[in-house]
Amino acid sequence: MTWKVIDRKIGRAGGVKRREARQRDWDKKYGEGNWAIGYVIDGEFVDQDTALDTIYYQSYVEHFENNQHDLRELVTLAKVLRNPHAEATTGVDLQVPAIMEYLKRHEITLEGEDVVDIGTWQGQCSHPISVRLSPLTIRCCIKSKMTLENFWQSKKCLAIWE
Repeated sequence: MTWKVIDRKIGRAGGVKRREARQRDWDKKYGEGNWAIGYVIDGEFVDQDTALDTIYYQSYVEHFENNQHDLRELVTLAKVLRNPHAEATTGVDLQVPAIMEYLKRHEITLEGEDVVDIGTWQGQCSHPISVRLSPLTIRCCIKSKMTLENFWQSKKCLAIWE
């Protein structure tokens, strides 16, 4: 048995209500636990949890390795990170957990006093670094011509276990 990709264009996850409705539909259609969201990497289906580490987190690793000034600025400025778009739309927050995981794995503590947005909401953000660390500007570690956000949304697929 293996994962078989059945839909390569599933689009954005959306807010809580939309996500839960889609998941209920997939449970009814394919059976609970018989479907997964993920990505095709090197010809193989990779579930989204694995991709969070190998693509999302790794893209931030590469950004911080190549842009040490962004890391220093973030650590100096921020006390707390937040994703204003996820808060406003009940969307999934991936960028703040990815950055926090980077800080944790590298034993780095935020030393600032500010709440720093990672990304924007309706064109607004707390600091210029909010835009530089947005997944709309971070390069994808496996497709450097794409932003992380573009890759994450356009390459997402639905697979069933068969």
